[in-house]
Amino acid sequence: MSTYRQRLKEVVAQRGNLCVGIDPHPSLLSAWGLSLDASGLEAYCRTVVNGLGDVVAVFKPQVAFFEVHGSAGFAVLERLVAAIREAGALSILDAKRGDIGSTMQAYAEAFLAPHAPLAGDAVTVSPYLGFDSLMPAFERAIAFDKGVYVLARTSNPEGGQVQLALGQEGSVAQTIIDSARELNTRARTRAIGLVVGGTHQSLACDVSEFNGSILVPGIGAQGGRMEDLPGLFGSAYDNVLPMVGRGILQAGPDPEALRQRVATFLPS
Repeated sequence: MSTYRQRLKEVVAQRGNLCVGIDPHPSLLSAWGLSLDASGLEAYCRTVVNGLGDVVAVFKPQVAFFEVHGSAGFAVLERLVAAIREAGALSILDAKRGDIGSTMQAYAEAFLAPHAPLAGDAVTVSPYLGFDSLMPAFERAIAFDKGVYVLARTSNPEGGQVQLALGQEGSVAQTIIDSARELNTRARTRAIGLVVGGTHQSLACDVSEFNGSILVPGIGAQGGRMEDLPGLFGSAYDNVLPMVGRGILQAGPDPEALRQRVATFLPS
């Protein structure tokens, strides 16, 4: 099996580097004329993947919007991950999990183990119990040829309170970036990615030597712009995977309208 990084490069070469966030906000379900339950959730997800599954490289389901519906919501998420795979796209499960010991191991198994019902191609994780607390996820991502995206410099403005705090080795965000780069260098599969928001005028951290994928949320509804990303990320721009959610999905539910909106975020 090819590594996550290899699969990502291949699909991006074919379809462009856009990641579409599947965030089933209640307001979006209502705007699409769907019920605010698992049935409406499933119809929403089916419409997105049927409409965009052959033109989008990566989808990022936000796990919280499925969790809110309990077991029925998780069942929808399982089917969504399978549908994304069948469409030839990759999935990043936006779960932002982070814990220690056996609990982190269980999270890693749930979202990365090959035969786990919820396992996608990659998962987002939170390092704020310490970068090394995520080692069970890193080890499984490397062993199973999956990906892990570590929150480093997030798109929300209040994130800087923690992420830009200074320690002995620089800011918290920079320490995370450097630790992820070192792990990628040792493992050689480059399974470890970063989450770095595209809403900032300046990143206030250095990603120029980072050697993995960089997931960039905040494009569209949060104010980030595709045209600003080359200047913001500089030499790391080739590693960038811009993520747009509501900025695209607000155009639905008509599939052709969704495809036309996606086209506005892809290079001409």
